[in-house]
Amino acid sequence: MFRRTFWFATGAAAGVWATTKVNRKIRQLTPESLAAQAANKALDAGHRLKDFALDVRAGMAQREAELGEALGLDAPPDPELPAQRRLAAIEYTKHTLNSYNRNEDH
Repeated sequence: MFRRTFWFATGAAAGVWATTKVNRKIRQLTPESLAAQAANKALDAGHRLKDFALDVRAGMAQREAELGEALGLDAPPDPELPAQRRLAAIEYTKHTLNSYNRNEDH
């Protein structure tokens, strides 16, 4: 008799556990729940993408500063040049560094 009671209680407990597990999964798979999960994942992905873009920009700025120092682009213009030639050199440098048109190569 004790054996039957034990197995009956064990079966009932397993049934309650399985029913609870299935109900939780069903609630997770409702359209509202899936939409909320998708929205949360999209927000997380957006935050990670923004952090990545900020890291890339910081790295670009650092590398640009390093290259500017190495090439002497940040150095003041040569005082030996006359003022008109100094301005022309600065404008030429700005133009060649900031604008690149592929059509100019052809």
